[in-house]
Amino acid sequence: MNKTIGILAHVDAGKTTFCEQILYYTKSIRKLGRVDHKNTFLDSHSIEKSRGITIFSNQGNFTYKGSKYYLIDTPGHMDFSPEMERAIKIMDYAIVIVSGVESVQSHTKTVFRLLNEYKIPTFIFINKMDRIGTDKDKIIEDLKSKLSENIIDISNSFNEKYDYDLDNNLIEFIAERDANLCERYLDERYEKELWIYSIKEMIKDGEIYPCSFGSALNNIGIEELLDKVHMLTYTNYDKNSEFIGKVYKVINEKNKKRITYIKALRGNLSVKDEIKYRSLMDVNHDGHEYAYDKINQIRIYNGEKFTTENTVSAGQLFAVTGINNAVSGNYVFSNTIKECDIEHITDEINVEINANMKSKVIFDKSLNINEIYSYFKILDSEEPSLCVSYNEKLKEISVHVMGKIQLEILKEVVKSRFNLDIEFGPCEILYKETISKATKGCGHFEPLGHYAEVYLKIEPTKRNSGISFDSVALVDDLSIGNQNLVKTHIFEREHRGILGGYPITDIKITLLDGRAHNKHTSGGDFREATFRALRQGIEKVENILLEPYYKFKIEINIDYIGRVLSDIQKMSGEFEEPQVFEDRVIINGRGPVSTFMNYSMEIMLFSKGSGSISYINDGYDVCHNTEVVLEKINYNKNADMDYTSSSIFCSKGQAYSVDADKVEEYMHCL
Repeated sequence: MNKTIGILAHVDAGKTTFCEQILYYTKSIRKLGRVDHKNTFLDSHSIEKSRGITIFSNQGNFTYKGSKYYLIDTPGHMDFSPEMERAIKIMDYAIVIVSGVESVQSHTKTVFRLLNEYKIPTFIFINKMDRIGTDKDKIIEDLKSKLSENIIDISNSFNEKYDYDLDNNLIEFIAERDANLCERYLDERYEKELWIYSIKEMIKDGEIYPCSFGSALNNIGIEELLDKVHMLTYTNYDKNSEFIGKVYKVINEKNKKRITYIKALRGNLSVKDEIKYRSLMDVNHDGHEYAYDKINQIRIYNGEKFTTENTVSAGQLFAVTGINNAVSGNYVFSNTIKECDIEHITDEINVEINANMKSKVIFDKSLNINEIYSYFKILDSEEPSLCVSYNEKLKEISVHVMGKIQLEILKEVVKSRFNLDIEFGPCEILYKETISKATKGCGHFEPLGHYAEVYLKIEPTKRNSGISFDSVALVDDLSIGNQNLVKTHIFEREHRGILGGYPITDIKITLLDGRAHNKHTSGGDFREATFRALRQGIEKVENILLEPYYKFKIEINIDYIGRVLSDIQKMSGEFEEPQVFEDRVIINGRGPVSTFMNYSMEIMLFSKGSGSISYINDGYDVCHNTEVVLEKINYNKNADMDYTSSSIFCSKGQAYSVDADKVEEYMHCL
């Protein structure tokens, strides 16, 4: 049985040490490393060793009681959350490591929320319980209040020495959550096998979260947890169907060979097999074009080292050479698979932690900017959240980032990989825009020899919901292929708003109607009509500027509480009732990234190092200083030639432009 187990935690909770103990205990590695000794198996990159934190997701393999396990150690720092999220998408189960000293921290909540949203069954290991001052009962209480009421301590159950008996607390806990088991329990008809089966299913369905206690550094509770995870987890992968896999990571070796990491979801894959995958750059006017590649080599990685295999099967994690353009998140298919077997393959859940700041790359002007840009495009293929861009007019390269730690790491990566010294400019906020109420948009594109018309309804949706699409157009008026094409163009790029030219978000776009011409409609026509319809629609209603927000947790000496509360208000933040613990106070709140992103240094200075603030991203909300931001950006929507709201019509062989406010009078489908 193949099982992928992800290990996640807030930074410094002991996650990498936990992985080290698992791999050592199962004889996957011969020597036990330590983070402070800079010799752990999975933190193999020189930057990870020097900083003592996990930056890149890495994989270790081991076999335990007949099952093959793929262990993924993920980054614990908030700045590397996109890397963590990509790993989550291919996990069968997860183990969240919580420090028994600090208990539930800010990033722990983010990790747990993501696992819930991606429906990943989760275990919890409370680490560092050998430290003085840890209190098991208080930790359980904290877990239940901050993560889930459905957390249950299984430390005293499933003990192999006692034939895996369940303790009474667990028996009652499970019975309370299952009407059938509750009835049997009340009738004194308890059956251990039935209870264990129910526990497995409840874990799988995310209805309960087992937790146990120990110390990774001192190898306390590791063997017991592994045994329970093995007993209470299962996978059912179909190895007898056509191959389907999912890309979760891409790296480029020094010789520029592209390594694509894949989770096999179904079937088998062999060297020399041809696979196909959808790629936006390859979509043509029918919306169903694929890219085709041949598998040259299959690698099974264990840390930095790998072995080669001729064939892999469902449930395995592996890497291949030979795939040229697939990116993280792409599904790859056997070339012989039928279209009807894959048309339903989509990601129903796609949270996507995105960066909320950007920074300009600063380098010696004597260097070739195109060469530098090519280096950053390599990094962009490996870390899509960087969203590397090149402004031709300003001759500037910029990247999207989660925070300043990521910029520090990125600077070191560029130096080590490309021997290039760079700096970064100040972090700038990535704003977004949305609309206040529903609107309709018209787009027509009909220069001589071309024809496409699109009519859209555009509605605001809940905050941080992104962009969604639907179609109610009649097939008699617009073919399914052309309707799919409109959808493709909606999602093929970001669309600028009219306030500051920032990306539009939190809208639902419905295709109401459209027209094509049997002879004159060709590739690109619906792109033009769709973009014009969207722009024309949003210009008709009030637009809203959005900015990213943090949730924060401030811990400070009570002497500074007045200063902190005053600062929060000045920075346009809000806070909950402060929690006082003797001479310390904890303040939870929320505020704009733009005002809070540098507050950690300020709080360290005025508290003389005794205070701290931790953040988690809390999505986008209405900008607190819209007028100031827009005045600075000074965007002129009418001068943005790439985003026009006018339409092109044709009469007597002559094309002419119609302004946005008069397009409805000329539309053919209205």
